Amino acid sequence: MTYWLIFISAFGAATLLPFYSEFAVAAALQTEASPLWIWAIASLGNTLGAVVNWLLGRYLIHFQDRRWFPFKPNQLGRGQAWFNRYGVWTLLLAWLPIGGDVLTFIAGVMRVPLWLFVLLVGLGKSLRYAVVILTVLQVF
Repeated sequence: MTYWLIFISAFGAATLLPFYSEFAVAAALQTEASPLWIWAIASLGNTLGAVVNWLLGRYLIHFQDRRWFPFKPNQLGRGQAWFNRYGVWTLLLAWLPIGGDVLTFIAGVMRVPLWLFVLLVGLGKSLRYAVVILTVLQVF
């Protein structure tokens, strides 16, 4: 059950929903759960959640004039300009709490190949969870 909660929390945290997976990861580390499995499951869930954002950006951009669309035109424009300026390597920063979700959405809009997206986003998110887990293990 612990691993499912980690996966769901990490997946939700990577989407446009307001989730924070660090708390679930820290709590799971206080149980008998394996830190390696926690890292792997959190990394996988968070990366797959980012793929949802990529898919939304890739296939729903033509709805950008609708009220329910998650980003305003000026936000999209700024995100695209930033992405064009710094390139796909910015996807290594998709783990950031502010702007990370927008980056993954913009990557879909900009039609970054899915394999490259998963590689860069997965690497950045996996490193982040490694730091979180190591920090929690050191402190507690």
